[in-house]
Amino acid sequence: MAAEIELSEDDSIAVFSARRVRSRLRADGGKPVAAFRETLAWGRERLVGLFHEGTPADSLVHARAHLVDEVLREAWTQFLPQADGGLALIAVGGYGRGELLPHSDIDLLVLFDEAALDAAKSRLENFFAFLWDIGLDVGSAVRSVPQCAELAATDVTVITNLTEARPLIGDLSLFAALTDAMRPEQMWPVDAFFRAKVAEQHTRHAKFDDSAYKLEPNVKESPGGLRDIHTVAWVAKRHFGASSLTELRERGFLTKTECDELFAGQDFLWRVRFALHMITGRHEDRLLFDHQNKIATLFGYEDQDRNRAVEQFMQLYYRTIKSLSCLNDMLLQLFEEAILGRGRDAEVKPLNTRFQTRNNYIEARADDVFQKAPWALIEVFALMQQHPKLEGISTGTLRLIRRDRRLIETVRSDVGTRERFIGMFQHGDGLTRALRRMNRYGVLGRYLPVFGQIIGHMQYDLFHTLTVDEHTLRLVRNLRRLNMERFKHELPFFSDVMAKVPRPDLLFIAGLFHDLGKGSGGDHSEVGAKEAEKFCLDHGLSHADADLVSWLVRNHLLMSLTAQRQDISNPDIVTAFAQKVGDRSRLDYLLVLTVSDIRATNPALWNSWRESLLRELYHSTKRAFDRGLDNPYTLAERVAEQRRAAYALPTARHIDGALTDRIWGRFDADYFLRHSPAELVWHLDAIAQTAEEQLPLVLVKTLDGRGTTVFVYMRDRDHLFGLSTGVLAKLGLNILDARINTSADGYALDSFVVMESDGSPIENTHRFEEIGTALRKVLADPAISVVDVNRRRPTRLRHFDTPTTVSISQDTMRNRTMLELVCADQPGLLSLVGRVFHKRGILLDAAKIATIGERAEDVFYITDRQHQPITSDKALDELREVLTRTLSNAENAHK
Repeated sequence: MAAEIELSEDDSIAVFSARRVRSRLRADGGKPVAAFRETLAWGRERLVGLFHEGTPADSLVHARAHLVDEVLREAWTQFLPQADGGLALIAVGGYGRGELLPHSDIDLLVLFDEAALDAAKSRLENFFAFLWDIGLDVGSAVRSVPQCAELAATDVTVITNLTEARPLIGDLSLFAALTDAMRPEQMWPVDAFFRAKVAEQHTRHAKFDDSAYKLEPNVKESPGGLRDIHTVAWVAKRHFGASSLTELRERGFLTKTECDELFAGQDFLWRVRFALHMITGRHEDRLLFDHQNKIATLFGYEDQDRNRAVEQFMQLYYRTIKSLSCLNDMLLQLFEEAILGRGRDAEVKPLNTRFQTRNNYIEARADDVFQKAPWALIEVFALMQQHPKLEGISTGTLRLIRRDRRLIETVRSDVGTRERFIGMFQHGDGLTRALRRMNRYGVLGRYLPVFGQIIGHMQYDLFHTLTVDEHTLRLVRNLRRLNMERFKHELPFFSDVMAKVPRPDLLFIAGLFHDLGKGSGGDHSEVGAKEAEKFCLDHGLSHADADLVSWLVRNHLLMSLTAQRQDISNPDIVTAFAQKVGDRSRLDYLLVLTVSDIRATNPALWNSWRESLLRELYHSTKRAFDRGLDNPYTLAERVAEQRRAAYALPTARHIDGALTDRIWGRFDADYFLRHSPAELVWHLDAIAQTAEEQLPLVLVKTLDGRGTTVFVYMRDRDHLFGLSTGVLAKLGLNILDARINTSADGYALDSFVVMESDGSPIENTHRFEEIGTALRKVLADPAISVVDVNRRRPTRLRHFDTPTTVSISQDTMRNRTMLELVCADQPGLLSLVGRVFHKRGILLDAAKIATIGERAEDVFYITDRQHQPITSDKALDELREVLTRTLSNAENAHK
């Protein structure tokens, strides 16, 4: 006989009592669709109200499932009243667990035997059509028990969904038959199921680069997310037949503390997902930028002086998933031991009086090891570093670490503890893995409170794509890879520089501390430098060592800012930078730290252009040291050196010397300083072969590892910069650098370094031709004065509010005015700036272009039409006002 499965009246079910729900569903007045839709709407409103009242998320998700249970049962009863045998309605997947968020998938399975299906086929079709009409978005399958068994036997996803199956109404004998068919004795033995789920988790984590600390994480699928909890629950159910994680505690697999931590983390992630569904009105698991602000407000966070509301919320999120990742690690290891028997008969090998190894895992020799010797909380990771073949820490020892990790705070000042910790940096090998484990298992932040402050700390922008702790550990990893022969092929030049560094351990310490000041407010470089110096002295390093580490932390941004924001073709800029660095040894240290920092900040930041800038600054500074800082290069000497280097290239030998002198004699010193010898010859050869009537000359080439360079040579005309950058923007290109020159007889020599909008280099010759053709067409037409860039602003940029600021100062060394512009990045930005300059009679001498996530941070060197600096306060104030108004209006138009 047909049966429906009643659930107990616990707190979550009491939200929607069966009697009350059925009463509303049956009050249809002959309009069942309206009654069901109204009941579901009433249920959504009730759940939203309870969410705002602070009801625990587990009650909400179970209540939603209970409401849908009653709706489905009532609908089934109305459409299949005679289905007293041969049919059953089964909840599967997350719904089978009894967990539903407002817009979660509702996965259903109709089990049948052949005779019953034939008789009820049309009524089943009407049943599912009705569910669609009332607004339930269900995923359904109609299968027999043998069909289910056949699919489940070969597909771990199917067996997983069916493992969570829960009968709603109908013939219970079918469900019993399905359960019997899926027993481990029939298919997917526990060990095979466990291996498949672990492999599935590894694959899923790899899709997120094995990092839970991305700017826009997936609450469900990212490492540490809800799916990791599900994985543990699936294995537990398959192995033990456990219906809930609570049973793991009852079986001794979880302590009360661990169980509480697991459920608290699950409840928090459920609450975040509930909020995502609520504010988007759809199934949404991604914490996108736009959602993060709204959820932070929903959760009651407010902006503080040192920390925005959204950053506070996201720090709690990242710390929660860090804790859940640790629990996931431990529980899967426990299952491996219980299911696969790992280590059961393995040989035990002592390491010392406190630790031993078993089956390539390190374990404590006594349960009170950390209580008697808290410094062993450092030693266990140092031992793993010294024995690289060890695969991990045993689950029992992990449990002891989690239990006793706070004790490390009592021995921070202990000489032996400090020697062990600093020894990890001096040993070098395996350092990154050791630090990652210390952070994952909650030891590193307790030993170094300054590190603890930045765990999970994110910066709400598109520049920093990771939390500060994850970025920091990646930087140390990058330094280590530069120091390892087997990774030399990645960045051979910088690996060679790293090989010259006399004390890599000091570099690793600087890398660890470079951003730790971000958790304390103020200038993070200064704060971090003081912390780093104290750390070094406390850990027995000399004052000279401490001074070097402190200097590196204080100046870790110096080289990247100089290379990207200043005119490094100017010998005076190079000399000033060299004076700040002091000597060649510090230059080597700073270069590899800078490279590692950029590559750890945002994968899109590192490209051939930035590499070329850093290498150019490095080589120029080395020459300055060789020459002597008290005897810097003059402009004339640098120009002569550049010309000699260009003459020496094989490609220059076929060009007539007299013709070369006539052409180059028209160009000023800046032209020779701003271009490499290879570029000078490339330009020279093309100019020499191009007649006046063939202008404009447009060259496009990837040269010297600088990215793709676009060179324009023609008689100067109004608004040339704005037209050129407009065309490039319209083609979807990012402009990385602009070098603007005008010859003595009025010819423009403008160079732009460009890449595709996604940061990839331009390698297709057809793309080169497209760029050249588009530029020639516009620049050759004197009637064209404006290029409209109609590209839409990328959606991600719209979530950030970057006010436009214009700072102006005088570059007295070069007799020009420097304008620094910070504003929201937008398509055609440089074209707009060029248009403003043109209308106000301003000449552009050079530009340094930097796009930092959602922000454009550009520097323009400008003069008036007489090539003199702009010094009038009135003119400069008007320029600020016009630029701010123009860019703000354009930004609003793109939103």
